[in-house]
Amino acid sequence: MDTTPRTHAESTLVKATRDELYAMLSDVTRTGEWSPVCRECWWDEGDGPRVGAWFTGRNELPHRTWETRSQVVVAEPGHEFAWVVGNGYVRWGYLFAEGDAPGLTRLTETWEFTTAGLEFFAERFGEDAPAQIEDRTRQALEGIPETLTAIKAAAEA
Repeated sequence: MDTTPRTHAESTLVKATRDELYAMLSDVTRTGEWSPVCRECWWDEGDGPRVGAWFTGRNELPHRTWETRSQVVVAEPGHEFAWVVGNGYVRWGYLFAEGDAPGLTRLTETWEFTTAGLEFFAERFGEDAPAQIEDRTRQALEGIPETLTAIKAAAEA
């Protein structure tokens, strides 16, 4: 099975500053406001948006509900916020760059299904791993534009 990481990124322009968007998106407790799959996140007690911090997310699809544990790996206000799921199986993040005009930010959402994640799926799902990997990839690729649209709406409200 091919364990080359799968990556994807999409961007949108948002009428908000980089710092405003960073503050909004690094508050993982708000994730349920814009994610089509993740309905709720909470920090480990006393934690917050810093490198090394852990949080739990509750995800829902029509056919299943599950929780994941994630750890923040980048927390650079106004530049990047990113985390890994589980033991580095998937990496999600947001990049914040100056937009084409004052008051605009180019917000990019990034996703990587890592080699560790692909190997984990191969071990966990066996012969069904390719179908499971395709399903997770499809969910990410469909979810990213939905998420960006919802973030833009929330930030510009």
